[in-house]
Amino acid sequence: MSAYHDCILYLLAKAYQKAYACFKKRLHEYGLTPVQSLVVLAISEAEGMPSKELGKRLLLDNATLSGVLDRLAESGWITKGPADDDRRFLQLHLSEKARGLIDNLVRERDEANREVMGGLRMEEQVLLKRILKDLR
Repeated sequence: MSAYHDCILYLLAKAYQKAYACFKKRLHEYGLTPVQSLVVLAISEAEGMPSKELGKRLLLDNATLSGVLDRLAESGWITKGPADDDRRFLQLHLSEKARGLIDNLVRERDEANREVMGGLRMEEQVLLKRILKDLR
């Protein structure tokens, strides 16, 4: 067997591809990518959050986040406007469309998590999550 089969970078990449494809398929009917869904769900947890804070929470650089926010605004998922206390920063809000679909997005995320982790025992799931958080 080739050495790449034991390479952590290869294994993580293949696991990511599988998880991403699973989640992407579930989000297709909503017209969202997994990253866009992550952003929408994060905004739902802290409505009115400045974009700078969102980037810190999600560990997304400004260029990536800016593009995601633009596409979400164009497709009617969020609104963005200057923050009341500092107009240099954008404040983010969900649209009515997004508010009405949050429960669906959470369900799709949870189902994708169950599908990806389904072959693991509960102890293995907990350990994997802890290891991934440590690697992050």
